[in-house]
Amino acid sequence: MTEKNTESLLQQIDNPSQMKALSVAQLTELADELREFIIQSVSKSGGHLSSGLGTVELTVALHHVFDTPEDRLVWDVGHQSYPHKILTGRREQMSSIRTKNGLSGFPRREESPYDTFGVGHSSTSISAALGMAIAAKQQNSERRVAAIIGDGALTAGMAFEALNHAGDLDANLLVILNDNDMSISPNVGGMSNYLAKLLSGKLYSSMREGSKKVLGKMPSVWELARRAEEHVKGMVVPGTLFEELGFNYIGPIDGHDMDTLVKTLSNLRQLPGPQFLHVVTTKGKGYSPAEENPIAYHGVGKFCPESGKLEKSSAKTPTYTQVFGQWLCDMAKADDKLVAITPAMREGSGLVEFSEQFPDRYFDVGIAEQHAVTVAAGMACDGLKPVVAIYSTFLQRAYDQLIHDVALQNLPVLFAIDRAGLVGPDGATHAGSFDLSYLRCIPNMTIMAPSNENECRKMLSTGFKLNSPSAIRYPRGIGPATTIEPGLETLVVGKGEICSTGSNIAILSFGNVLAEGTHVAKRLNATIANMRFVKPLDEKLILELASNHDVLVTLEDNAVMGGAGSAVNEYLLKQQCHNRILNLGLPDTFMEHGSREQLLDDAGLSTSGILRAIEDFLDTEELAKHVTLA
Repeated sequence: MTEKNTESLLQQIDNPSQMKALSVAQLTELADELREFIIQSVSKSGGHLSSGLGTVELTVALHHVFDTPEDRLVWDVGHQSYPHKILTGRREQMSSIRTKNGLSGFPRREESPYDTFGVGHSSTSISAALGMAIAAKQQNSERRVAAIIGDGALTAGMAFEALNHAGDLDANLLVILNDNDMSISPNVGGMSNYLAKLLSGKLYSSMREGSKKVLGKMPSVWELARRAEEHVKGMVVPGTLFEELGFNYIGPIDGHDMDTLVKTLSNLRQLPGPQFLHVVTTKGKGYSPAEENPIAYHGVGKFCPESGKLEKSSAKTPTYTQVFGQWLCDMAKADDKLVAITPAMREGSGLVEFSEQFPDRYFDVGIAEQHAVTVAAGMACDGLKPVVAIYSTFLQRAYDQLIHDVALQNLPVLFAIDRAGLVGPDGATHAGSFDLSYLRCIPNMTIMAPSNENECRKMLSTGFKLNSPSAIRYPRGIGPATTIEPGLETLVVGKGEICSTGSNIAILSFGNVLAEGTHVAKRLNATIANMRFVKPLDEKLILELASNHDVLVTLEDNAVMGGAGSAVNEYLLKQQCHNRILNLGLPDTFMEHGSREQLLDDAGLSTSGILRAIEDFLDTEELAKHVTLA
């Protein structure tokens, strides 16, 4: 890199090794350019913004100090990883992020050797990084490992399980806490930064270890010295908890001070054993709209980078999430026993209005899905009617609690499962591909899948009024714009409906693929049924359709294996029916990111895809009997 080069520093960085020779002043300049690049890039593509802006300096410093990819950096969740992607050879591909065949919105091992661990769910970084540190020790490798975790992710029990284990080992692991909400300590400034450099240095470290060896022979003196050190550090840093877990705690330091970051990280990279660095950053740093409202700019669509104005959706109908949020408020007014629980997804699950109207009945438990389910079970034991608002992909993390704490005790907990089926740009880590499969095998569960928004509202009322566990799984985004009735009407449990009648082929649709199924039914002069309930099945309706049609086709946006179609197969086999059955749903693979329409087509669940599958299933002469000119 010469002074004659007119390219910006960022344009000259194609891999982190090119950052090694940069001075602190140049690294600071690089960070400024990187921040501006992120703002401009995300404004055009959409994606995660606030978290990444807050980790710009930290990311630059990490790649400057550590020898990546030989040294391992493990990012938690991935919301904060956009700067990492840009500095590791993917700068020119950022416009493709979260689109079909483009970059993933999260770190992925298949995408880059710098992405050491695939993430999407919170609080996995410390466990994964510890595993890598243990592997390095087993292999006598000198490589270092660092986990970068946000303060919100520390609410998950898994993170503390990993900390507890790591502190008991002597593996070379650095845990970096990105405290981006001032939620642990506001004690950041010149004195704190100075102490961090001092306490992470070799002189202090060698004195500390040496004194342990000398004073260790005099237990009472050593205990006095240990407590004295603990109290002195405790006066200026909130690290006692992490010290008790076995870590050498350093910080908090200013996560936007490049000089402090580089010196502290350089020191910590040399220290053996478990180290803990507390870094305080500002979400949305350097972009005032995101700093002022980091939640609104956490995950954004396209926006104007100059004004910060977000593009508004052109959809005039409410999303399923909004339908749930309105129903929740309406039902809470009608029943004072209703309480709502969310694992840190107030905005995403549509609970903002409820939290404002009923603050004493609203419980955000943090990123702690297991606790969310069991605390709901406890509430249900003593007369409350809990509603757990949770994404399909996150409910997977609380499967044991769902079975043992709720279903086994037959408790009236309603699970409002958002993001069921394909979720589009968030990809495989967030797709709700498996909930019908993992729910329907659980005794005592009632499982519903709405085909439209009004049906979703009725199903929520139905599940809430049951005296047993129930789940309503609904997709991301808008439905077919059905008129939503304002009341709290319920459905007959286990009762589907025939939407239109045809001949010989019957399509049994579960959930929000009814629209595609209806188009196909018109083309083939087939019967189309909206099944509504996955458990209990409308067995009477299934038997009726089986007796009047030779071919049955099941549709669902869940994995074919073990899903609603499998439930139909099991029932018909039990009844010794001999119909030809075609089960259509999500294939036995992890669906990549892209638009919902693209993914439906890839899965064979678009109108044309369903038609192709039926054509392949039936011979030409048989199919010709059904095709119409409609």
